[in-house]
Amino acid sequence: MVGLFSRVPKDPQVKENIQKFKEIKKLIKAKKYENALKLGIEYLKKNPYHHDVLFMVGGIYYMENKYKTAISYFEKSLEIGSYDIDVLLLKAYSHQKLDENKQAIQCCNKIQEINPKNKKVSELLQQLDS
Repeated sequence: MVGLFSRVPKDPQVKENIQKFKEIKKLIKAKKYENALKLGIEYLKKNPYHHDVLFMVGGIYYMENKYKTAISYFEKSLEIGSYDIDVLLLKAYSHQKLDENKQAIQCCNKIQEINPKNKKVSELLQQLDS
């Protein structure tokens, strides 16, 4: 039973990873997107399934009008948290920018399943219909 209830974290880099995650958030808040992107990609090499970092990196690519790349990060993020409305919405907007209306509508439908009263989705669906 020795070590079964140990307080030592399983990942020896937990503290370092938490610090890097906080740094990425701080860079985004300061609108230093290039640095945040570099740090985020570096972080994902060691932790490829970090939902929030996937979303943040995808969001930066979205702001840089690199919608295909953003969608790839959003899809990875949705593999982990398939009901994340923010990720689904940015993915829908990305598809809209690429004139991929069918995929955008699919994202919108999923959001409406989760939150039928979401105003942004209603607005986006109206834009897609016109």
